[in-house]
Amino acid sequence: MSLGHSIPKSFSYAFQGLGKALKEEPNFRIHVIVGTIAAALALVLGFSALEWLILIVTIFFVLVLELINTTLENIVDLVSPEIRSEAKVAKDVSASAVFLSAVFAILVGFALFFPKILLLLK
Repeated sequence: MSLGHSIPKSFSYAFQGLGKALKEEPNFRIHVIVGTIAAALALVLGFSALEWLILIVTIFFVLVLELINTTLENIVDLVSPEIRSEAKVAKDVSASAVFLSAVFAILVGFALFFPKILLLLK
């Protein structure tokens, strides 16, 4: 449901959210740094267009899940400021989604980078 915000204002809100996540969420910063390092290494290794696509989708997959996890944690804290087992389950399961995406990203990274690095070592 739209509140009648202009497109530039909507983009402004999105960038404010990214800024807040970068400033206040250490795990998001870690994922951004690791993704940036992976992209720099891919540039050096001369990734193909398909390899770039796979890498970028994987990086953004982890970042989006981290943002969703942060959103869910904030909503849970808002609606359940007291400690409740249901709130803990929601937060733990959301964190698990980010963890699994990070494990997936490591596996994808291994599949993309390992063959290229092996070629360099030969």
